[in-house]
Amino acid sequence: MHVCALVGASGTGKSHRSLWVAKEHNIEYVIDDGLLIKGNSVLAGRSAKAEKTRVAAIKTAVLTEDAHAFELRSALKENKAESVLILGTSDAMVQKIAARLGLGEINETIYIQDVSSPYEIQQALNTRRMEGKHVVPVPTLELKKNFSGVMLDPLNILRRRGAGSFETMGEKSVIRPTYSYLGRFTISDYTIYQLAEHAARENAAVSRITRFRADKAEDGIRIEMDIVLYYGYRIPEVFAELRRQIAGEIEKYTALNSVAVILTAKNIIVKKAGKPEPEAARNAEDPDAANIIAPANGG
Repeated sequence: MHVCALVGASGTGKSHRSLWVAKEHNIEYVIDDGLLIKGNSVLAGRSAKAEKTRVAAIKTAVLTEDAHAFELRSALKENKAESVLILGTSDAMVQKIAARLGLGEINETIYIQDVSSPYEIQQALNTRRMEGKHVVPVPTLELKKNFSGVMLDPLNILRRRGAGSFETMGEKSVIRPTYSYLGRFTISDYTIYQLAEHAARENAAVSRITRFRADKAEDGIRIEMDIVLYYGYRIPEVFAELRRQIAGEIEKYTALNSVAVILTAKNIIVKKAGKPEPEAARNAEDPDAANIIAPANGG
C-alpha cells in the first residue's frame, strides 16, 4: 500500500485541505482523527473530535485502543485499499498511526505549508483559537450519530476549474468539540515527573530519582533522569526496560509522545535485605535530591 502523510500543527487547516490533497495524489482513503474516510462516507472508526476531553481526543487520534486500530485495519483490508492519506500534527504522529495499522513506512510526506499559503494557515489558526472551530472532511449526517459537541454549518468544498467554473470536491462539517469550550487544558511538568517516578519505582533495580527534567516540543516530550540503582543488575538491560516503562506510562495517561528518555546512572548502592529505605532518609543522604523539579502551578 502507498502511504502518504499530510503533516501540520493543530489548527493549521489539514482537514480542510485533506480532500484536495487526496484528489491531487489519486488517493481514495483518508485517516483523520480516528476516522477512515472514503469520499463522503465514514467507513470505520470514531472521531477524536467526538471525545469529551482533549487527552481522550489525542488517544483516539493515534488509535491507542487495540479494538479501534483493528477496526480501521480490517476496513482497509476489506476494501483492498491501495493508497491512504494519514493526517497528523507531526512526523512522529503519522508514523505511529501507520505502525498501529501495520502499514509500514510512510512513502511520501506533504507538509501543510506545501499546500496552503501563510495567510491561509494563519486564518485557520485564528479560527481555531478564537472560535474553537474544527473541520471534519465528511457530511454532517455522517457525524450526528455519535458526536458529542456543537454542530455548526456544513461546508461545500469547491475547486476552480476555469473562468467561472468550479468542481465540487466534497462536503465537510464545521464543528465545535466539547473539549474546545470547556477551557484550556495543560499538563504540568510535575505530573510528568510523578508518572515517570511511578514507572521507575515499579522497577526493582531503581532506588530513587535524583534529577528530572521534561522538555515539551511540537512532536512530543523529551525526558532526562538521573537515577540511583541497586547493585547486582545489568545497567543496559535495566535502562532499556525503564525507557519502555516510562514512555508507556506517560503515553497511557497523557497521550504525549515520548521522543527521548535519557537516563544516567549517578550511583550504585547495596540493597539492605528485608529493610526498605525510608523516603526521608533517601532524600536526606543524597545531595542531588534537591534537583528534582518542584510542583508547577496549574495543569
